[in-house]
Amino acid sequence: MYYAIKFGWIDIKDAKFDNIALDIETLNQATLKGVYDICAISFALYPFVKDDFALLKTAVSFGEGYGPKLIKKKGVNLKRNFKVALSGEFTTNALLFKIAYPDARITYMNFLDIEKAVLDGVVDAGVLIHESILTYSSELEVEREIWDIWQELCDGENLPLPLGGMCLRRSIPLSDAIKYEDALIKAVDVANKNRKTLAPMLLEKGLIRVDATTLDKYLDLYANDNSVKLSDIQYKAINKLFELGYKSGHYQNLIKAEDFLIPSEYEELRAR
Repeated sequence: MYYAIKFGWIDIKDAKFDNIALDIETLNQATLKGVYDICAISFALYPFVKDDFALLKTAVSFGEGYGPKLIKKKGVNLKRNFKVALSGEFTTNALLFKIAYPDARITYMNFLDIEKAVLDGVVDAGVLIHESILTYSSELEVEREIWDIWQELCDGENLPLPLGGMCLRRSIPLSDAIKYEDALIKAVDVANKNRKTLAPMLLEKGLIRVDATTLDKYLDLYANDNSVKLSDIQYKAINKLFELGYKSGHYQNLIKAEDFLIPSEYEELRAR
């Protein structure tokens, strides 16, 4: 998304974007502190920042039969209060994990360090995210898929797993907010449609942690046609996540995603 903007592949008029690339929990924490005007977040964070940030309709990642994985060393039997490494307090995988394993002892660390922590015995298990779900050591095995936990909690509704989205500061003037969101939607669409051109450019510049084959698999999973703009079933899935968080005492209030979007129809009404 950012490089479609950086390379000038879309017209952003007089808007200017600076990009800061950080791990998702660092961005979650930064959003809680109001550091950035527009930020990638875990969907599970959003109810905590809804008063200060609007939910964007684009740059979303969902699991469709896949997602984060709870892994352990092969042959290890996990006790009820096993020690586990998660990638952040406000991540979607952390919320679902806590509902499924209320007695586990949780420690948080950067997602890039979790695999080694399990291999070294620092923790009994860990939840892998991002490209780690494709590249983890053969010494490890999957104890449980977060996707399976999600499906069980959804009682057979067969909803996609809401992982990451984006939000925008509410104090930004509405006309500008609409312009920024529109630019980001176009950027995601352009990047997605031109993946075969863009991906090699990023690999050549050393901007990606994985090889070309793994990158291609990863983009198939998390940056695809379903990432461009939220659909009805995706809204339903996000609302289910919020409902689960509310019922488990994670959130104080029950909210619906559709109530916290940027009202893009404002520009159309003003034009009339």
